[in-house]
Amino acid sequence: MAIDLALLDRAEHRNESWLRLYRWDPPCVSFGRHEPATQQYDADRIRVLGVDTVRRPTGGRAVWHEGELTYAVASPCARFGSLRAAYLEIHLLLARALKALGIDAGIAGRVRTPSLVAGGCFSQPVGGEVLVNGRKVIGSAQRRRSSALLQHGSILLQDDQARLDTFSRGGANPWGLDPGGADVLGQLDPDDLADAVTELARRFWGGDGADAAQLECVLNEASRHYPRFQSGAWTWAR
Repeated sequence: MAIDLALLDRAEHRNESWLRLYRWDPPCVSFGRHEPATQQYDADRIRVLGVDTVRRPTGGRAVWHEGELTYAVASPCARFGSLRAAYLEIHLLLARALKALGIDAGIAGRVRTPSLVAGGCFSQPVGGEVLVNGRKVIGSAQRRRSSALLQHGSILLQDDQARLDTFSRGGANPWGLDPGGADVLGQLDPDDLADAVTELARRFWGGDGADAAQLECVLNEASRHYPRFQSGAWTWAR
């Protein structure tokens, strides 16, 4: 999360655009910036189970990060025109990447946005999100700061979001981790998916990969944000 926020800093102050693709090790629960996590999830149970948690710099609801590929786009807002336009354009690119790999992906129509206490991010789609066979497979959140935006989200490879019930107050199976879910995208390799997204991003958005010096700068700049995202006080602030 610190790296994603550092990319937003660079988009705002240096007029740069970034696409980042990554996975989580160890698995982790992330909460949305304004999500009332203390009401929805049992912090003591999470600690006993030894599960990592973090609060994102963007909005939305909880996500279990394990059987998925995470993407982040940081860019000047002017590149897309509006937050809504960015949301749709990024999702259309991701849907095209899935289609290039033989997955019949589509875009959800407009629906009322669920409240922050309506369960995990993948419990129901909102307008503009990516669906496969009616199932939400990409959940995203945004943050705008001055002239720049950050949008990041998870592309589900496995249907393992029910694990959030393990940590929910009053949820099912409170003391045993769920063994995991079925494949959502037909055993799609995350590296193949990352390659497809990267190729389409280069084709439609242009640009080249960052060099070693740029990446070192990003990591150094991200270190300023580490204390916040390592802080239990921040994670459980709401």
